[in-house]
Amino acid sequence: MKFIARWIATAIAAAAAIHLVPGVALVGGSGWGALAVFALVLAFVDAVIKPIFKVISLPITFITLGLFSLLINTIMLYVASSLSGGLFGVSLEIAGFGSAFLCSIIISIVSAITSALFSD
Repeated sequence: MKFIARWIATAIAAAAAIHLVPGVALVGGSGWGALAVFALVLAFVDAVIKPIFKVISLPITFITLGLFSLLINTIMLYVASSLSGGLFGVSLEIAGFGSAFLCSIIISIVSAITSALFSD
């Protein structure tokens, strides 16, 4: 049940980021179905791959006072986009690193807010 709540929160956050950030668009599908597929892959990447990256990069994150975690979020966005594009044909078209960075910040903020609303 917790993963489903995370999936819904990620879908809402991804929709907000796609709408707000110029240079980011959903490719390979339209509507909520494509967004749900991308959010599922992003939630999976955040649940499985991101903790490994956080442990490996712990010294750098400590030195940068946590700012390196923003870069990890951006990398996870790229990973999720390429995985969902390869597996399901739905991905994010990202114009550049700045757009991806801003998109990952918005996804993190909106996801945290919606996860807090869905938590028990």
